[in-house]
Amino acid sequence: MSVKNCEKLEKSRVALTVEVDAETFEAAIEKAYRKVRNQVNVPGFRKGKAPRKMIESLYGVGVFYDEAINIAMPEAYAAAVESEKLEVVGYPEVELLDVGKDGFSFKATVPVYPEVTLGQYKGLEAPKAEVKVAAADVNQRLKDMAERNSRLVSVERKVKKGDVANIDYEGFDNGKPFDGGKGEGYDLEIGSGSFVPGFEDQIIGMKAGEEKDIDITFPEDYHKDLAGKAVVFHVKVNAVKVKEVPAIDDEFAKDVSEFDTLADLKKDIKAKMTADRQQAVDRAFEDDLMGKVADGITCDVPDAMVEEQAKRFVENLKLQIQQQGIPYDQYLKLTNMTEEDLLGQAKEPALRQVKLELAMDAIAKAESVEVSEEEISAEYDKMAEQYGMKAEDLKKYITADSLKAQLTNQKVVKIVVDSAKATKVEEKKTAKKTDAEDAEAGEAPAADESAEGGAQA
Repeated sequence: MSVKNCEKLEKSRVALTVEVDAETFEAAIEKAYRKVRNQVNVPGFRKGKAPRKMIESLYGVGVFYDEAINIAMPEAYAAAVESEKLEVVGYPEVELLDVGKDGFSFKATVPVYPEVTLGQYKGLEAPKAEVKVAAADVNQRLKDMAERNSRLVSVERKVKKGDVANIDYEGFDNGKPFDGGKGEGYDLEIGSGSFVPGFEDQIIGMKAGEEKDIDITFPEDYHKDLAGKAVVFHVKVNAVKVKEVPAIDDEFAKDVSEFDTLADLKKDIKAKMTADRQQAVDRAFEDDLMGKVADGITCDVPDAMVEEQAKRFVENLKLQIQQQGIPYDQYLKLTNMTEEDLLGQAKEPALRQVKLELAMDAIAKAESVEVSEEEISAEYDKMAEQYGMKAEDLKKYITADSLKAQLTNQKVVKIVVDSAKATKVEEKKTAKKTDAEDAEAGEAPAADESAEGGAQA
């Protein structure tokens, strides 16, 4: 094998022109003959017993050339890549140039790791918010905790807005039950908007044990089988319940935490909220800085690297929707998309990710970043403790190379962040109307508009 030409092309590609000599090609032809001779029929010989020269005289001297090229070319290509010290990042496009008894030649065009010129990565500036946790934030967290620890208590009275009515129901279209229109023992919060518009309002005033028919017209934008139809729901109220929220006091603190007093619980909540918000602010600051670093590089990014990253994004999406119990093909139908559409959408974020990785690798080289075996071992121990595993077992799932790459990236980010300057975030000041001003204007408090008015039924 010999490399006759190595030409650099745009998009970080290299075109290799490679020649395979007669001796190497002859050895590959002999291998090809031994591999396929059982498939060749030659009169007077059992399958696999005909001499090579006999087969070549019957079918032509080039009868084994294709198979021989398939045998010899991968080794020749690998040797050429090693000879030219290329760091390939994708599969080659191969063109056969010439073939004969004296050997063959081919051209392989392959994407390679690009040359990266770093821009500024030290002394950058990015906005960084100041972390604040107000008393109102802590009180809201306590209210949320109280809500989660609330319980439903049955009451002997008529249903009011805000109550939870336990109901049986069945829907009829022209006197006939329709699919999905029946439920038993369903706890419906009146005013939640979880059922079709008009349904919950007609439950108000009913008592436990009472039954009645409710007239409902489905919205025009409902699914096609029921859109715009007038139907009747027969409803029975089994029980009327109210939410009993515990008082937020020392007893509450003891019930929901390891603390004996509400004051101690508040301190803990504030500390955890502060830590969470600080982590989010730090991460946003880092992301902003690293985005600037990635944007600052000069590099001819190969399409193969972007396409491979886009595929990884789509594979991660598949995993996420499968974890939610949604079949992938069903997701494509619901979103009216194809996998090609998803890959197309992923191209832009994939390019950003590739540029970020290239920038981080370049900084690691420029700063001679190294990760020792001791650091890798310590990280294994740290992760093992975090996940409640043995370090040796963890190594079955996380390779030393991947952990080394992770630690290297952490050091690179630290170099950028430690030299950066945090600028103040300009706060947007918005006038907030008081409840009295809202009342004077005839406005009610804003309701949660996130839930659609679709019928559970």
